[in-house]
Amino acid sequence: MARFVGRDNVRKRLAPLEGEPGRTTYAAGKVRIETAGEVIVVRPAFGLAHEAEYESVQLEPLLDALAADHVVAALLVRLGGYAVGVFEGERLVASKVGSRFVKGRHKKGGSSSGRFRRRREEQARALIDEAAEVAVRVLEPWSERVEFTALGGDRAAIDRVLATSPELGRLAEKALPRFFTVRDPRQAVLERLPYDLYAAELSTARR
Repeated sequence: MARFVGRDNVRKRLAPLEGEPGRTTYAAGKVRIETAGEVIVVRPAFGLAHEAEYESVQLEPLLDALAADHVVAALLVRLGGYAVGVFEGERLVASKVGSRFVKGRHKKGGSSSGRFRRRREEQARALIDEAAEVAVRVLEPWSERVEFTALGGDRAAIDRVLATSPELGRLAEKALPRFFTVRDPRQAVLERLPYDLYAAELSTARR
């Protein structure tokens, strides 16, 4: 079963295998490493352009891809809060977080449910608009340098924010395949994001 593993831990796990008998196949953005005892498949977070086959364990192209740093825009939004940031490598170089109260879902019926729903939608719209305005303000100065965008929080909320402006729509075109689900988009969560940003998808199987 595949799991996400921090890039330093992937390097420590695989480095002892370098040069061992086996087969290494680089293709389609991932590497498949076959040894006498197991098969390991690794997909780096930001891709792996190298394509080749080797009759032994050859890790240099993979380790180079794992070690490479990138400029990444991050946008995390849930109904209740948002966090926007820019990372150069693992360093957070620009950020802004905020929160707005949004009522929970109304569980009772009756005439009050419509008013409750409308109020909740007004609060949600205000949060979305604020998150979008902050995202443009923080990210636009970096737009020419950003290589990738990390999206997270709640998918529906993120989709609403991205739909508010062409600038944010263009950032969405650079989105990483992985969606970063977070319960509470705060500054501390944003600062911890690099571990997950650079984590590789890794799966192993015994032979």
